[in-house]
Parts: sequence; C-alpha cells; structure tokens
Amino acid sequence: MTICNADITIRMGGPGSPVRIPLLVAILVGVTAACGGGGADNAIKVGAIFDLTGPTADVGTDYADGMRGFVDWINMQGGIEGRPIDLIYQDYAYQVPRAEQLYSQFVNEGVVAFMGWGTGDTEALKLRIAEDEIPFSSASLSHVLGDPAEAPYNFLLATSYSDQFRIALDWIAEDHGEGTPVVALMHNASPFGTSPARLGGIEFAEARGIDLTLYEMPRGAVDYTGEFSRIRQSGARYVVFQNTSGPAAVAVQNARSLGLDATLICLNWCSNGQLVQLAGDAAEGMMGTMPYAPLGFDVPGTRVIRDYLEAKGESIEGKTNAYTQAWWTFAVFAEAMRQVVAAGDELTGANIRAALETFTDFDMQGVTVPITFTPTDHLGSKGLRIFRVEDGEWVPMTEFIQAPAVG
Repeated sequence: MTICNADITIRMGGPGSPVRIPLLVAILVGVTAACGGGGADNAIKVGAIFDLTGPTADVGTDYADGMRGFVDWINMQGGIEGRPIDLIYQDYAYQVPRAEQLYSQFVNEGVVAFMGWGTGDTEALKLRIAEDEIPFSSASLSHVLGDPAEAPYNFLLATSYSDQFRIALDWIAEDHGEGTPVVALMHNASPFGTSPARLGGIEFAEARGIDLTLYEMPRGAVDYTGEFSRIRQSGARYVVFQNTSGPAAVAVQNARSLGLDATLICLNWCSNGQLVQLAGDAAEGMMGTMPYAPLGFDVPGTRVIRDYLEAKGESIEGKTNAYTQAWWTFAVFAEAMRQVVAAGDELTGANIRAALETFTDFDMQGVTVPITFTPTDHLGSKGLRIFRVEDGEWVPMTEFIQAPAVG
C-alpha cells in the first residue's frame, strides 16, 4: 500500500474556487490507483448533469453527492493510474433543453464519458451520444437505454424500471394466489413515470393475468385522495409507485389516512430512507424494489463509503441508497477507464465502451448483483433485493431476485 500525504487541488466543476484537500488512504475493491503522477494537464474529464433544484431534486441531490463523493475519494488516492478525474457538472433542474445545452458544452470541453440523470433528457440525447461516441450512464433506468441497437453508448448500472416492475408484478401474482390481482400503478407525470408500463410492463401484466391500471400523479400535487378514491373503487389490492420520495410519501400518507387495504410497493426512486423520514409511521410495512443497498446495510461496497464519509467527518445520516447507486455507477466507469489506461490505449469513448463490454459478473461488493455487459446487451443488472420497512428501517425481505424472462 502506498501512503500519500500530499495536498492536491481538485477541480469539481461548476461555480466556485478549487478546493485543497489532504490525500487519504482508503480501499475500494475492484478499483485500483497509484498515488502521484496526477495533474491538470493529464486529468480525465467526465461530464455530469444533476437535478439539484428541479422536481426530482429530492433524490437528485443525494445522487449528486454520491457522484462527487466517489470522485473526491479516488482523486485523494491519485486518480486512475495516476490521472485525476476532472468532474465537470451543472444543475440542469430537470429541463431537457438545458440538459442538451450542457451536454454539448461539456463534450466541447473534451469529456470522455458522461453521467446523466433524467429519462426524458437521456432518451432525447441517445442518438447524439452515439454520434459523439461518449459512454453515458444515466440515473434513468429506462429499459430502452440498455439496448445497444437503440442506444449504442448508453449503459444501465441498475435494474431497469421495466425489470423492477416485472419483479414486483411477479411477486404480486405469487402473493395473491387464486383469482385476478388488481394493481394500480401510480406514476410521475413524465417519461420516467410511464417507463415501467410503456416498456414491457403492460404486456407482462397481461401475460401474468394481472388487472393493471395507471394513475398519473400530477406534478406539484399536495394530495392524492381523488386518485385513491378511484383506486379503492377499482378493487386494487396492490399499489405500485413510480415516483420520487416526496410525492410518494404524500401518497402513502393519503392511502393510510383513507384506510386503504392494499399492499404498497415503491420502485427504485422512492424505496429509500427519505420516504420513511417524510411519510413517518405511514411507511411502516411498505415494500420496495431496491437495486442498490442502503448505506446502513453492511456489505463491503457500503463499508468503503462509510469509511470515506467518516474520514471526511461526515456520517450516513440523511444519505440514502441513491448515494450508493451513484458512487458505484461511477466506480464501474472508473474501472473501465483504468483498464484502457493500463493497457496503454488512448482514453477515447470507443475504447471505454469496448472495455465496459468485456465486464462479466463484475463484483459489486454486495451493493447490487454482479454487472455484465456485452456488445448486444447494455442492461448490466437484471436483479435486485426486495426490501420492507420494519420499525422505520428498510430491511431485506429477499435475497437477489432475477427479473422474469419476457416472452
């Protein structure tokens, strides 16, 4: 182990002056770097857009912190094979035109990879991403983004919304037993919200004999009792939420106050500690499809984050599994970049993509299932654990479950 105790200036992008921080010693299994040799002249530029002030900022802020935390962590060890990461980022407030503008700006500045956020903007950018040959991983888990025929340079590092929904529907079908399960999908009013249903969910529900109805959750709504009145009339015994923590927490409180006799299930972006904090006792008994482990769940991949935060004088309090997801998403891309640099190849988007496509059962240290990419499949993860809220904490109900086959 090389002990590094020098100071280094790290440019994190966005407004403000560079920050000087001491180099610390830590270990992240699967990503290796040597101290020294870094500098602004050989920095690896990576672009990112975050939602820090828009409608999904409730989870976007934590995700952004996880991205920046990983970059800080790896730079404190000397970067990737001695080359620091120069993370260039901006808040785009969940505005598609702003995302397109920032993407162009950062590509012109020489980024070799990009970390995105929303479904609408990532889907809108996928053809430009392919033309520019910029490997791109988004917080959006839209299933289409894992198909190289549709999005050649996009990579999904967590179970797609469609696969999450199929896992939830499969569990519902088994739990319900005899008769027809009636399911309500309450969703964000956006491409993100409709993604699980429009990209395979409706067809899977039909194939499993499930009566599925979609209910839009209008943006900015502070009450969903009208939607729940219709859900009660439909006879639904299961309600699945495809939304972020804030709106879902309001909906959960509404459902409990109305005495709705239904099992409540959150998909990725509301199955987190923030929902429990916001919904309080109403969250008790909720279920969640959770691709990435919360930081309180003790596996090697969360320990390294906790060690980093402790070294920075911070704790996991208030941080969610969005932090874990962001950290390890960047870690996979960093490992691909490390392989390219270690091989003596030029660090281009095409070479990073080629390296990613060789990953087979890449060990994610327990935070999620092992990641596999191929030239014909960029859906790196097809499994997750189902968690349940017990005594105010998310605890695992299952081991890893693979998404059921389609067709």
